[in-house]
Amino acid sequence: MSEPASQFETLMARLEKRDAVIGIVGLGYVGLPLALAGLDAGFHVLGFDVNARRVAAINAAEQVISYIGPDVMRGAIEGGRFDNTTDFTRLAEADAILICVPTPITRHRDPDLSFVSDTAETISKTLRPGQLVVLESTTWPGTTREIVQPLMEATGLVVGKDVFLAFSPEREDPGNPHFGTKTIPKVVGADDGQSRDLAVALYEKIVSEVVAVSSAAAAEATKLTENIFRSVNIALVNELKQVYSAMGVDVWEVIAAAATKPFGFMPFYPGPGLGGHCIPVDPFYLTWKAREYGMETRFIELAGQINTSMPRVVVDRLAETLNEATGKGLKSSRILLLGVAYKKNVDDTRESPSLVLIEQIEQRGAVCDFHDPHIAAIPSTREHPGLAGRTTVALTAETIASYDAVLVATDHDAVDYGLIAANAKLIVDTRNVFARLGLPADRVVKA
Repeated sequence: MSEPASQFETLMARLEKRDAVIGIVGLGYVGLPLALAGLDAGFHVLGFDVNARRVAAINAAEQVISYIGPDVMRGAIEGGRFDNTTDFTRLAEADAILICVPTPITRHRDPDLSFVSDTAETISKTLRPGQLVVLESTTWPGTTREIVQPLMEATGLVVGKDVFLAFSPEREDPGNPHFGTKTIPKVVGADDGQSRDLAVALYEKIVSEVVAVSSAAAAEATKLTENIFRSVNIALVNELKQVYSAMGVDVWEVIAAAATKPFGFMPFYPGPGLGGHCIPVDPFYLTWKAREYGMETRFIELAGQINTSMPRVVVDRLAETLNEATGKGLKSSRILLLGVAYKKNVDDTRESPSLVLIEQIEQRGAVCDFHDPHIAAIPSTREHPGLAGRTTVALTAETIASYDAVLVATDHDAVDYGLIAANAKLIVDTRNVFARLGLPADRVVKA
Protein backbone atom coordinates (compact mmCIF):
# COMPACT_ATOMS: atom_id res chain seq x y z
CA MET A 1 0.00 0.00 0.00
CA SER A 2 1.45 3.36 -1.05
CA GLU A 3 2.16 6.16 1.42
CA PRO A 4 -0.41 9.00 1.49
CA ALA A 5 0.71 12.13 -0.34
CA SER A 6 2.38 14.77 1.81
CA GLN A 7 0.93 18.27 2.20
CA PHE A 8 3.65 19.49 -0.16
CA GLU A 9 2.82 16.92 -2.84
CA THR A 10 -0.91 17.52 -2.58
CA LEU A 11 -0.59 21.30 -2.93
CA MET A 12 1.97 21.03 -5.71
CA ALA A 13 -0.40 18.78 -7.66
CA ARG A 14 -3.24 21.26 -7.24
CA LEU A 15 -1.04 24.14 -8.41
CA GLU A 16 0.14 22.19 -11.45
CA LYS A 17 -3.45 21.37 -12.41
CA ARG A 18 -4.50 24.97 -11.66
CA ASP A 19 -7.40 23.86 -9.54
CA ALA A 20 -5.98 25.51 -6.42
CA VAL A 21 -7.82 28.51 -4.96
CA ILE A 22 -5.75 31.68 -4.60
CA GLY A 23 -6.72 34.01 -1.77
CA ILE A 24 -5.53 37.61 -2.04
CA VAL A 25 -5.66 39.86 1.02
CA GLY A 26 -5.82 43.53 0.00
CA LEU A 27 -7.51 44.51 -3.27
CA GLY A 28 -5.66 47.73 -4.00
CA TYR A 29 -3.08 48.71 -6.60
CA VAL A 30 -1.11 45.49 -5.94
CA GLY A 31 -3.72 42.95 -5.00
CA LEU A 32 -6.31 43.63 -7.70
CA PRO A 33 -3.91 43.38 -10.68
CA LEU A 34 -2.47 40.22 -9.13
CA ALA A 35 -5.97 38.78 -8.78
CA LEU A 36 -6.69 39.50 -12.44
CA ALA A 37 -3.43 37.85 -13.47
CA GLY A 38 -4.33 34.79 -11.39
CA LEU A 39 -7.68 34.59 -13.14
CA ASP A 40 -6.00 34.83 -16.54
CA ALA A 41 -3.78 31.91 -15.50
CA GLY A 42 -6.86 29.77 -14.89
CA PHE A 43 -7.08 29.84 -11.11
CA HIS A 44 -10.12 30.51 -8.95
CA VAL A 45 -9.42 33.70 -6.98
CA LEU A 46 -10.93 34.70 -3.66
CA GLY A 47 -10.29 38.35 -2.77
CA PHE A 48 -10.34 39.80 0.75
CA ASP A 49 -10.51 43.42 1.84
CA VAL A 50 -11.66 45.26 4.96
CA ASN A 51 -13.26 47.96 2.78
CA ALA A 52 -16.82 46.72 2.24
CA ARG A 53 -17.58 49.36 -0.39
CA ARG A 54 -14.56 48.37 -2.44
CA VAL A 55 -15.48 44.69 -2.23
CA ALA A 56 -19.05 45.45 -3.33
CA ALA A 57 -17.81 47.59 -6.22
CA ILE A 58 -15.45 44.87 -7.46
CA ASN A 59 -18.16 42.20 -7.21
CA ALA A 60 -20.41 44.54 -9.21
CA ALA A 61 -17.67 44.72 -11.89
CA GLU A 62 -17.20 48.45 -11.33
CA GLN A 63 -13.98 50.22 -12.27
CA VAL A 64 -12.06 50.91 -9.05
CA ILE A 65 -8.60 51.66 -10.51
CA SER A 66 -8.32 54.21 -13.30
CA TYR A 67 -6.11 52.15 -15.61
CA ILE A 68 -8.09 48.89 -15.22
CA GLY A 69 -11.08 49.40 -17.47
CA PRO A 70 -14.70 48.34 -16.89
CA ASP A 71 -14.50 45.72 -19.65
CA VAL A 72 -11.67 44.00 -17.80
CA MET A 73 -13.58 44.07 -14.53
CA ARG A 74 -16.74 42.80 -16.15
CA GLY A 75 -14.88 39.94 -17.81
CA ALA A 76 -13.26 38.98 -14.51
CA ILE A 77 -16.53 38.84 -12.60
CA GLU A 78 -18.59 37.23 -15.35
CA GLY A 79 -16.02 34.45 -15.65
CA GLY A 80 -17.39 33.00 -12.42
CA ARG A 81 -13.98 32.35 -10.82
CA PHE A 82 -13.57 35.65 -8.96
CA ASP A 83 -15.31 36.15 -5.64
CA ASN A 84 -14.53 38.94 -3.15
CA THR A 85 -15.49 39.23 0.47
CA THR A 86 -14.95 40.92 3.83
CA ASP A 87 -15.48 37.56 5.56
CA PHE A 88 -11.96 36.53 6.53
CA THR A 89 -13.10 33.16 7.89
CA ARG A 90 -13.22 32.14 4.24
CA LEU A 91 -9.41 32.21 4.17
CA ALA A 92 -9.69 28.52 4.99
CA GLU A 93 -10.98 27.98 1.44
CA ALA A 94 -7.75 29.23 -0.13
CA ASP A 95 -4.84 26.94 -0.95
CA ALA A 96 -2.44 29.86 -1.43
CA ILE A 97 -2.86 33.15 0.45
CA LEU A 98 -1.04 36.20 -0.92
CA ILE A 99 -0.73 39.17 1.47
CA CYS A 100 -0.88 42.54 -0.35
CA VAL A 101 -1.47 45.02 2.48
CA PRO A 102 0.11 48.44 3.08
CA THR A 103 3.39 48.92 4.93
CA PRO A 104 3.51 52.67 5.70
CA ILE A 105 5.87 54.56 7.98
CA THR A 106 5.05 56.67 11.02
CA ARG A 107 5.67 60.40 11.35
CA HIS A 108 9.04 59.46 12.85
CA ARG A 109 9.88 57.29 9.82
CA ASP A 110 9.57 54.04 11.73
CA PRO A 111 7.97 51.03 9.99
CA ASP A 112 4.28 50.45 10.63
CA LEU A 113 3.84 46.70 10.23
CA SER A 114 0.43 46.62 11.90
CA PHE A 115 -1.32 45.67 8.66
CA VAL A 116 1.07 42.77 8.09
CA SER A 117 0.93 41.45 11.67
CA ASP A 118 -2.86 41.86 11.88
CA THR A 119 -3.29 40.00 8.59
CA ALA A 120 -0.94 37.21 9.65
CA GLU A 121 -2.84 36.85 12.91
CA THR A 122 -6.14 36.72 11.03
CA ILE A 123 -4.77 34.04 8.70
CA SER A 124 -3.59 31.99 11.67
CA LYS A 125 -7.18 31.73 12.97
CA THR A 126 -8.22 29.61 9.98
CA LEU A 127 -4.82 28.21 8.95
CA ARG A 128 -5.01 24.57 7.93
CA PRO A 129 -2.45 22.00 6.76
CA GLY A 130 -1.48 22.33 3.11
CA GLN A 131 -1.78 26.10 2.75
CA LEU A 132 0.89 28.35 1.25
CA VAL A 133 1.19 31.92 2.57
CA VAL A 134 3.18 34.51 0.61
CA LEU A 135 3.90 38.01 1.86
CA GLU A 136 4.15 40.56 -0.96
CA SER A 137 4.15 43.77 1.09
CA THR A 138 7.47 45.63 1.09
CA THR A 139 9.31 45.42 4.38
CA TRP A 140 12.68 45.02 6.09
CA PRO A 141 14.74 41.82 5.70
CA GLY A 142 13.61 39.31 8.28
CA THR A 143 9.94 40.27 8.54
CA THR A 144 8.61 37.05 7.03
CA ARG A 145 10.68 34.91 9.38
CA GLU A 146 10.38 37.07 12.51
CA ILE A 147 6.76 38.25 12.35
CA VAL A 148 4.68 36.08 10.02
CA GLN A 149 6.20 32.65 10.72
CA PRO A 150 5.77 32.74 14.54
CA LEU A 151 2.09 33.61 14.16
CA MET A 152 1.60 30.70 11.77
CA GLU A 153 3.47 28.25 13.97
CA ALA A 154 1.62 29.36 17.09
CA THR A 155 -1.21 27.18 15.71
CA GLY A 156 0.93 24.07 16.15
CA LEU A 157 1.51 23.72 12.41
CA VAL A 158 5.13 23.63 11.23
CA VAL A 159 6.28 25.86 8.37
CA GLY A 160 7.99 23.79 5.68
CA LYS A 161 6.12 20.62 6.63
CA ASP A 162 2.44 21.26 7.43
CA VAL A 163 2.14 24.75 5.95
CA PHE A 164 4.39 26.80 3.72
CA LEU A 165 5.66 30.39 3.78
CA ALA A 166 7.47 32.59 1.25
CA PHE A 167 8.12 36.21 0.35
CA SER A 168 7.67 37.63 -3.15
CA PRO A 169 7.89 41.43 -3.40
CA GLU A 170 5.31 43.26 -5.45
CA ARG A 171 6.79 45.18 -8.36
CA GLU A 172 3.75 47.03 -9.62
CA ASP A 173 4.22 50.31 -11.47
CA PRO A 174 0.70 51.77 -11.58
CA GLY A 175 -0.27 53.10 -14.97
CA ASN A 176 2.85 51.84 -16.76
CA PRO A 177 1.68 50.94 -20.29
CA HIS A 178 4.75 48.81 -21.03
CA PHE A 179 5.00 46.54 -17.97
CA GLY A 180 2.23 44.89 -15.97
CA THR A 181 1.87 42.14 -13.40
CA LYS A 182 2.25 39.30 -15.89
CA THR A 183 5.32 40.69 -17.67
CA ILE A 184 7.41 41.85 -14.70
CA PRO A 185 9.78 39.11 -13.42
CA LYS A 186 8.78 37.85 -9.96
CA VAL A 187 11.39 37.40 -7.25
CA VAL A 188 10.57 34.57 -4.83
CA GLY A 189 12.39 33.61 -1.62
CA ALA A 190 11.71 31.22 1.25
CA ASP A 191 13.61 29.74 4.15
CA ASP A 192 12.90 26.13 3.23
CA GLY A 193 13.02 24.36 -0.09
CA GLN A 194 9.45 23.09 -0.16
CA SER A 195 7.97 26.54 0.50
CA ARG A 196 10.17 28.04 -2.21
CA ASP A 197 9.26 25.32 -4.72
CA LEU A 198 5.55 25.81 -4.12
CA ALA A 199 5.77 29.59 -4.44
CA VAL A 200 7.80 29.27 -7.63
CA ALA A 201 5.27 26.78 -9.03
CA LEU A 202 2.42 29.19 -8.28
CA TYR A 203 3.98 32.29 -9.77
CA GLU A 204 5.31 30.45 -12.82
CA LYS A 205 1.68 29.95 -13.83
CA ILE A 206 0.89 33.65 -13.41
CA VAL A 207 3.91 35.66 -14.63
CA SER A 208 6.38 35.36 -17.49
CA GLU A 209 9.49 34.82 -15.37
CA VAL A 210 10.25 33.79 -11.79
CA VAL A 211 13.58 34.54 -10.12
CA ALA A 212 14.17 32.32 -7.07
CA VAL A 213 16.55 33.51 -4.34
CA SER A 214 17.96 31.68 -1.33
CA SER A 215 15.80 33.09 1.46
CA ALA A 216 12.85 35.28 2.30
CA ALA A 217 15.27 37.91 3.62
CA ALA A 218 17.11 38.01 0.29
CA ALA A 219 13.82 38.62 -1.50
CA GLU A 220 12.85 41.30 1.03
CA ALA A 221 16.23 43.00 0.55
CA THR A 222 15.86 42.83 -3.24
CA LYS A 223 12.76 45.04 -3.19
CA LEU A 224 14.33 47.52 -0.81
CA THR A 225 17.44 47.73 -2.99
CA GLU A 226 15.36 48.47 -6.08
CA ASN A 227 13.54 51.35 -4.42
CA ILE A 228 16.59 52.73 -2.63
CA PHE A 229 18.37 52.81 -5.99
CA ARG A 230 15.61 54.99 -7.40
CA SER A 231 15.39 57.19 -4.31
CA VAL A 232 19.12 57.93 -4.25
CA ASN A 233 19.35 58.67 -7.97
CA ILE A 234 16.28 60.90 -7.95
CA ALA A 235 17.78 62.77 -5.00
CA LEU A 236 20.98 63.22 -7.01
CA VAL A 237 19.21 64.84 -9.98
CA ASN A 238 17.06 66.92 -7.62
CA GLU A 239 20.24 68.31 -6.11
CA LEU A 240 21.88 68.76 -9.52
CA LYS A 241 18.80 70.68 -10.68
CA GLN A 242 19.35 73.26 -7.97
CA VAL A 243 23.09 73.52 -8.59
CA TYR A 244 22.77 73.82 -12.36
CA SER A 245 19.89 76.27 -12.08
CA ALA A 246 22.10 78.58 -10.03
CA MET A 247 24.65 78.35 -12.85
CA GLY A 248 22.07 79.07 -15.54
CA VAL A 249 22.22 75.51 -16.88
CA ASP A 250 19.08 73.51 -17.79
CA VAL A 251 19.28 70.16 -15.98
CA TRP A 252 16.76 68.62 -18.38
CA GLU A 253 18.99 69.41 -21.34
CA VAL A 254 21.98 67.96 -19.48
CA ILE A 255 20.17 64.71 -18.63
CA ALA A 256 18.98 64.30 -22.23
CA ALA A 257 22.52 64.77 -23.51
CA ALA A 258 24.03 62.43 -20.90
CA ALA A 259 21.46 59.77 -21.77
CA THR A 260 22.96 59.47 -25.26
CA LYS A 261 25.93 57.65 -23.73
CA PRO A 262 25.32 53.95 -24.46
CA PHE A 263 26.93 52.73 -21.24
CA GLY A 264 27.55 53.86 -17.66
CA PHE A 265 24.58 56.24 -17.40
CA MET A 266 20.88 55.78 -16.66
CA PRO A 267 18.60 58.83 -16.80
CA PHE A 268 16.60 59.87 -13.74
CA TYR A 269 14.53 63.03 -13.65
CA PRO A 270 13.92 65.73 -11.03
CA GLY A 271 10.52 66.73 -9.76
CA PRO A 272 8.59 68.43 -6.96
CA GLY A 273 9.19 65.56 -4.54
CA LEU A 274 8.55 61.84 -4.28
CA GLY A 275 5.19 60.15 -3.95
CA GLY A 276 3.56 56.75 -4.08
CA HIS A 277 3.54 53.75 -1.81
CA CYS A 278 7.16 52.67 -2.39
CA ILE A 279 10.02 55.09 -3.02
CA PRO A 280 9.27 57.71 -0.31
CA VAL A 281 8.61 54.96 2.26
CA ASP A 282 10.56 51.76 1.64
CA PRO A 283 14.14 53.03 2.14
CA PHE A 284 13.32 53.90 5.74
CA TYR A 285 12.45 50.27 6.46
CA LEU A 286 16.11 49.47 5.92
CA THR A 287 17.42 52.46 7.89
CA TRP A 288 15.24 51.40 10.82
CA LYS A 289 16.36 47.77 10.70
CA ALA A 290 20.02 48.75 10.21
CA ARG A 291 20.03 50.46 13.61
CA GLU A 292 19.37 47.07 15.20
CA TYR A 293 22.78 46.03 13.86
CA GLY A 294 24.52 49.24 14.91
CA MET A 295 24.76 50.40 11.30
CA GLU A 296 24.15 53.87 9.86
CA THR A 297 22.59 54.42 6.45
CA ARG A 298 23.78 57.95 5.79
CA PHE A 299 23.47 57.77 2.01
CA ILE A 300 19.85 56.62 2.17
CA GLU A 301 18.88 59.18 4.80
CA LEU A 302 20.54 62.03 2.91
CA ALA A 303 18.60 61.07 -0.21
CA GLY A 304 15.40 61.12 1.83
CA GLN A 305 16.20 64.58 3.17
CA ILE A 306 16.83 65.96 -0.32
CA ASN A 307 13.68 64.44 -1.80
CA THR A 308 11.42 65.57 1.05
CA SER A 309 12.81 69.10 0.79
CA MET A 310 11.78 69.48 -2.84
CA PRO A 311 8.27 70.88 -2.26
CA ARG A 312 9.81 73.74 -0.29
CA VAL A 313 12.34 74.33 -3.09
CA VAL A 314 9.50 74.47 -5.63
CA VAL A 315 7.41 76.85 -3.52
CA ASP A 316 10.44 79.13 -3.07
CA ARG A 317 10.92 79.15 -6.83
CA LEU A 318 7.23 79.89 -7.37
CA ALA A 319 7.35 82.80 -4.90
CA GLU A 320 10.52 84.19 -6.48
CA THR A 321 9.05 83.97 -9.97
CA LEU A 322 5.81 85.63 -8.93
CA ASN A 323 7.72 88.42 -7.25
CA GLU A 324 9.66 89.07 -10.44
CA ALA A 325 6.50 88.96 -12.57
CA THR A 326 3.99 90.76 -10.34
CA GLY A 327 5.95 92.28 -7.50
CA LYS A 328 3.75 90.67 -4.83
CA GLY A 329 5.12 87.16 -4.44
CA LEU A 330 2.82 84.44 -3.12
CA LYS A 331 0.83 86.47 -0.62
CA SER A 332 -2.69 87.12 -1.96
CA SER A 333 -1.86 85.32 -5.24
CA ARG A 334 -4.10 82.70 -6.81
CA ILE A 335 -2.34 79.51 -7.88
CA LEU A 336 -3.69 76.67 -10.00
CA LEU A 337 -1.82 73.43 -9.32
CA LEU A 338 -1.89 70.84 -12.08
CA GLY A 339 -2.09 67.30 -10.77
CA VAL A 340 -2.52 65.97 -7.23
CA ALA A 341 -1.77 62.34 -8.10
CA TYR A 342 1.75 61.28 -7.18
CA LYS A 343 2.59 60.31 -10.79
CA LYS A 344 1.18 60.83 -14.25
CA ASN A 345 -1.90 59.02 -15.53
CA VAL A 346 -2.99 57.46 -12.22
CA ASP A 347 -5.59 58.36 -9.60
CA ASP A 348 -3.39 57.65 -6.58
CA THR A 349 -2.52 60.41 -4.09
CA ARG A 350 -0.50 58.34 -1.60
CA GLU A 351 2.47 60.37 -0.34
CA SER A 352 1.86 62.84 -3.18
CA PRO A 353 4.11 65.92 -2.99
CA SER A 354 1.23 67.89 -4.48
CA LEU A 355 -0.58 67.76 -1.16
CA VAL A 356 2.47 69.23 0.55
CA LEU A 357 2.71 71.89 -2.16
CA ILE A 358 -0.90 72.99 -1.62
CA GLU A 359 -0.38 73.30 2.12
CA GLN A 360 2.90 75.18 1.83
CA ILE A 361 1.52 77.57 -0.80
CA GLU A 362 -1.48 78.40 1.37
CA GLN A 363 0.68 78.78 4.48
CA ARG A 364 2.39 81.60 2.62
CA GLY A 365 -0.85 83.49 2.04
CA ALA A 366 -1.95 82.31 -1.40
CA VAL A 367 -5.09 80.57 -2.61
CA CYS A 368 -4.32 77.22 -4.24
CA ASP A 369 -6.83 75.28 -6.32
CA PHE A 370 -6.08 72.19 -8.37
CA HIS A 371 -7.00 70.47 -11.60
CA ASP A 372 -6.55 66.73 -12.02
CA PRO A 373 -8.34 64.76 -14.77
CA HIS A 374 -8.08 61.55 -12.72
CA ILE A 375 -9.07 62.83 -9.27
CA ALA A 376 -12.40 64.56 -8.76
CA ALA A 377 -11.82 65.14 -5.05
CA ILE A 378 -8.86 64.74 -2.71
CA PRO A 379 -9.44 61.69 -0.51
CA SER A 380 -8.96 61.65 3.24
CA THR A 381 -5.32 61.10 4.20
CA ARG A 382 -3.60 60.70 7.55
CA GLU A 383 -1.02 63.40 6.86
CA HIS A 384 -3.25 65.98 5.15
CA PRO A 385 -6.75 65.75 6.66
CA GLY A 386 -7.50 69.40 5.97
CA LEU A 387 -7.40 68.85 2.21
CA ALA A 388 -9.96 66.03 2.14
CA GLY A 389 -12.93 66.75 -0.09
CA ARG A 390 -11.41 69.55 -2.13
CA THR A 391 -12.57 69.20 -5.72
CA THR A 392 -10.89 69.69 -9.06
CA VAL A 393 -11.64 72.82 -11.06
CA ALA A 394 -12.59 72.75 -14.72
CA LEU A 395 -9.81 73.65 -17.14
CA THR A 396 -11.11 76.44 -19.36
CA ALA A 397 -9.44 79.45 -20.92
CA GLU A 398 -11.26 81.74 -18.49
CA THR A 399 -10.34 79.64 -15.47
CA ILE A 400 -6.67 79.47 -16.41
CA ALA A 401 -6.48 83.22 -17.03
CA SER A 402 -7.98 83.95 -13.60
CA TYR A 403 -4.91 82.60 -11.76
CA ASP A 404 -1.65 84.43 -11.20
CA ALA A 405 0.32 81.28 -11.96
CA VAL A 406 -0.12 77.66 -13.00
CA LEU A 407 2.17 75.21 -11.18
CA VAL A 408 2.71 71.88 -12.95
CA ALA A 409 3.20 69.19 -10.32
CA THR A 410 2.01 66.08 -12.20
CA ASP A 411 2.23 65.87 -15.98
CA HIS A 412 -0.89 63.84 -16.83
CA ASP A 413 -1.33 63.15 -20.53
CA ALA A 414 -5.04 64.04 -20.35
CA VAL A 415 -4.38 67.76 -19.93
CA ASP A 416 -4.60 70.35 -22.70
CA TYR A 417 -1.20 71.98 -22.24
CA GLY A 418 -1.71 74.07 -25.36
CA LEU A 419 -4.74 75.66 -23.72
CA ILE A 420 -2.63 76.44 -20.67
CA ALA A 421 0.22 77.85 -22.72
CA ALA A 422 -2.21 80.14 -24.54
CA ASN A 423 -3.99 81.49 -21.46
CA ALA A 424 -1.78 81.29 -18.38
CA LYS A 425 -0.16 84.47 -17.10
CA LEU A 426 2.75 82.49 -15.70
CA ILE A 427 3.66 78.78 -15.73
CA VAL A 428 6.03 77.13 -13.28
CA ASP A 429 6.89 73.69 -14.66
CA THR A 430 8.45 71.04 -12.39
CA ARG A 431 8.15 68.28 -15.02
CA ASN A 432 9.58 69.93 -18.16
CA VAL A 433 6.34 69.10 -19.93
CA PHE A 434 6.09 72.30 -21.98
CA ALA A 435 9.60 71.96 -23.38
CA ARG A 436 9.02 68.27 -23.99
CA LEU A 437 5.88 69.04 -26.01
CA GLY A 438 7.54 71.93 -27.86
CA LEU A 439 5.02 74.48 -26.60
CA PRO A 440 5.77 78.22 -26.41
CA ALA A 441 8.04 78.95 -23.47
CA ASP A 442 7.93 82.72 -23.08
CA ARG A 443 5.88 82.48 -19.86
CA VAL A 444 7.27 79.13 -18.67
CA VAL A 445 9.75 78.92 -15.80
CA LYS A 446 11.27 75.56 -14.90
CA ALA A 447 11.40 74.60 -11.23
